[in-house]
Amino acid sequence: MTGDIAPATYGLMAEFEHGDELVAAVGRLRAEGYTRIEAYTPQSVEGLSEALNLKPSLMPKIVAAGAIAGALAGYGLQYYVSVIDWQWNIGGRPLHSWPAFIPITFELAVLFGSLAAFVGMLALNGLPRPYHPVFNVPRFAHASRDRFFLVVRSEDERFDADRTRRFLERLEAHEIAEVPE
Repeated sequence: MTGDIAPATYGLMAEFEHGDELVAAVGRLRAEGYTRIEAYTPQSVEGLSEALNLKPSLMPKIVAAGAIAGALAGYGLQYYVSVIDWQWNIGGRPLHSWPAFIPITFELAVLFGSLAAFVGMLALNGLPRPYHPVFNVPRFAHASRDRFFLVVRSEDERFDADRTRRFLERLEAHEIAEVPE
C-alpha cells in the first residue's frame, strides 16, 4: 500500500555551468518573490551571498567570545597561582608580574578562539549532517567539481511545481530536477 504514496518533494534543482549565471538566476527568483532558495557551488562566487540575502555570520562574535574567554582563563590562572595560591618572592620581583603573563594569555586566547571557531562552524552549519535531500539527485555530484546548483524549496510560499519549473526553464538552466525528500 505504501507504493501508492508519492514521495514528498524537497524542491526543484536547477543546474548552471557558470557562477554568474547562478547569481543572475538567484536575482531573478528573488525579484519574482521566491525566498526559500539555496545555492551550491564548487568555489566561492562573488555576489552570491548578497543575491541570496544571507544574514551576517555569527562566527566573528563566536570566535571573539572564545578568544576573550581564553585570555581571561590564561591570565586568571596565572594570577591565581602567582598571587593567591603559591606566593614565592624570587629575586624581589612582584607577585603580580603582568608582563610575564602575556605570552600564556595570548596563546590561550588563540587556542580558545580556534576551538570556538571549529565548534561554532559545526553548529552553525548544522554539521555533522550525513544526509541531505539534494544527494538524491545524481547530477548533484558535480556540485563539488564543476557545476553550480540552485534549489527552490517546496516550502516557499510561491512554490508551485509546474510554475516554478517553467520559470527555471526560462532562466536557461542546463538541467532541472525534482529533489525528493
